[in-house]
Amino acid sequence: MGSPAPRPPQLSEADQKRRRARSVAIALALGFMVLLFYVVTIAKLGPQVLNRPL
Repeated sequence: MGSPAPRPPQLSEADQKRRRARSVAIALALGFMVLLFYVVTIAKLGPQVLNRPL
């Protein structure tokens, strides 16, 4: 019925490397934020939170 979906443009080698580098940078930033939130949470709860009875 309708026309076929347009195909995405082919990326050059340089574009693929830039995309990969950007993805790695975003992943590292996200990992750093997760670690930072974890450390801040433990710091706000205090050191005795790990010494509670289970």
